[in-house]
Amino acid sequence: MPKTLEVVCTDDDCEMDMFELHYTYDMPDSVGVSDFVCPYCQESSCLAEVEL
Repeated sequence: MPKTLEVVCTDDDCEMDMFELHYTYDMPDSVGVSDFVCPYCQESSCLAEVEL
């Protein structure tokens, strides 16, 4: 099953709470939170992986 990455935006001014990224099987193992931006505020430095 492809990997799922849960991400939270920590920017207090951003309305985005949490979102999930569903990878395909072809996604490199080195891909992480820092490779994405928040779909709402377009920032990357405020994203953090949700640890379950």
